[in-house]
Amino acid sequence: MTKKVKNPASKLIIRLASICISVMLNTGIAHQISLAKSTDPQKCDILAYVTDTDPQGLNVRSGASANKTILGQIPINETVQVIGAAGDWVQITNASDGFQGTGWVFVPKLGLTTQGYGTNGVDLYANTSQQSQKVGTIPANTVVKLLGCQGDWAQVEYQGFKGWLTREDQCGAALTSCS
Repeated sequence: MTKKVKNPASKLIIRLASICISVMLNTGIAHQISLAKSTDPQKCDILAYVTDTDPQGLNVRSGASANKTILGQIPINETVQVIGAAGDWVQITNASDGFQGTGWVFVPKLGLTTQGYGTNGVDLYANTSQQSQKVGTIPANTVVKLLGCQGDWAQVEYQGFKGWLTREDQCGAALTSCS
């Protein structure tokens, strides 16, 4: 049983919402909105290492989704070259051990360490430019959470601060100091 709306303003809002939904469905706008998240990966060129503690290793998939086929695994602490990013997924190649080839991994399963040895740490920038605002400083030789990448910049999080690290300030090897 449908409840009748007596308030004229409510009737107008409901009618406008119905019209908007109808227009979106009939013109294909809804489909375009659902595809708004780009499937084209952002090009990257950074190194990172596997932080996934699963004894089987980090799953490498055929695409940027947990529903894609598993192509192989990479053990913890192995270094990978990140060549693309799409949402929470990064495209990798050149694993130091395990899977050989190119595939996609879930970015929270990768990490970086900062460089900056012999300094007060490394700068974290608001954007992928050293002319952008500095949003913080991260101590040298500190593990950070990888969030994504753009070109040779790594987007990271450290103690609640999110920002970008230059290539010179990144260490993508877990078991060496990169110095």
